[in-house]
Amino acid sequence: MEKIGLFWGSNTGNQEEAAGFLKEYMESEGAQIDEFNIADTDPKKMLDYKKLIIGCPTWHIGELQDDWDFIYEKYKELDFSGITAAFFGCGDQVGYADNFLDAIGLLGKPFMQNGGKLIGRWPTEGYEFDNSLALDGDEFLGLGLDNDNEEELSEERMIVWAELIKDEFEL
Repeated sequence: MEKIGLFWGSNTGNQEEAAGFLKEYMESEGAQIDEFNIADTDPKKMLDYKKLIIGCPTWHIGELQDDWDFIYEKYKELDFSGITAAFFGCGDQVGYADNFLDAIGLLGKPFMQNGGKLIGRWPTEGYEFDNSLALDGDEFLGLGLDNDNEEELSEERMIVWAELIKDEFEL
């Protein structure tokens, strides 16, 4: 089975915790995953995998998490042709309703523009927000988690999404 590269960045630990949960859950279902904190990883490492899971929280007012922000220009130059990826991110739909999950859009859109195939879109139903760069019609470009306001829903959302991307990855 082809390994999946899981790349994430985290300031507060919420994104790191979500990445750990997804890795553990998917491995219990038979997936093989290599995990990388983007703070310690050259973004070119993503090109070693045909399947990626990318996690980034939205920070401040619609910004990338610090470590992703630091490597963003390099990331936008990568050729993702032949690579399939699923994106997930933490955000605060109440405190930052105008840019909820923007980081997913900031990473997902250049990924697609540079030849990548995006999977793991997630419905906006059940969220209360005004705007997001992660929107594509009635869906987010990836899984949205809000541990500030709906932490009780995060685990179930991650399990449902993990099953969805397993199917879309054809695992």
